[in-house]
Amino acid sequence: MAGTAGARIERVVTSGTFELDGGSWEVDNNVWVVGDDREALVIDPAHDAAAIAAVVGDRRVTAIVCTHAHNDHIDAGPALAALTGAPVLLHPDDLPLWKQTHPDRDPDGPLADGQQLEVAGVALTVLHTPGHAPGAVCLYAPQLGTVFTGDTLFAGGPGATGRSFSDFPTIVRSISGRLLTLPPQTVVRTGHGDDTTIGAEAPQLDEWIRRGR
Repeated sequence: MAGTAGARIERVVTSGTFELDGGSWEVDNNVWVVGDDREALVIDPAHDAAAIAAVVGDRRVTAIVCTHAHNDHIDAGPALAALTGAPVLLHPDDLPLWKQTHPDRDPDGPLADGQQLEVAGVALTVLHTPGHAPGAVCLYAPQLGTVFTGDTLFAGGPGATGRSFSDFPTIVRSISGRLLTLPPQTVVRTGHGDDTTIGAEAPQLDEWIRRGR
C-alpha cells in the first residue's frame, strides 16, 4: 500500500486464464485500487469481481478503468460494475478485443489520450500507448509518483507483441515517447508481476529499438 495527497494505492492479485488466438494460459493479474476512505477508482477488473469489491468495501467507485481489452484484464468488468454502480471505461480502439469477451455488453464510456480521471483529490492522466493492443493506455498520477502501465511496460521490458492486435515497433514508440519521458523516479505499477521504475527501464531502450527494427 502506498499513497500521498490523501490517496492510497492498493494492489489486489487475482488469478484466472488469458485466452487469445486459440491459446489459454494461467495468469495472475494485478488489480489496482486508487482512492481514500470515501471513494476509489479500480484499474483492470481481472477475474474476480467479489475479491475486488471486498477491497473496495463501502467506498464509492468513480470508475472501472481498463488499460486494454485482453480478457484477463476485463473479464470481471461487467460484474464489478453491477456490484458498484461504476462505469467501465475503455479506449475505443480496443472495442474489437472487448467484444471477444463481452459480445453483448459494451463499455460504459471511452478513454481518450490526455483525459483526466480524478479520485480522492488525485488526477490520473490517460496516455494512449498502443502496441500490446491498439487501445492500450497507461494512467499517470504525478501526485502519487506512479504510472499504471497495464501490459505496456514491465520490469525488464515491454509487454508481449507476438499475438494478434499487437505490434512491437509500435509498443517501443509508445514506451519511448510516452513513458520514458516521465521522471525517472516514477514507480511503474504493472498488470502482472513486480513494480519497477522509469529510470530502471530507460537504459534498455536502445536494445528494444534495435530489436524492433
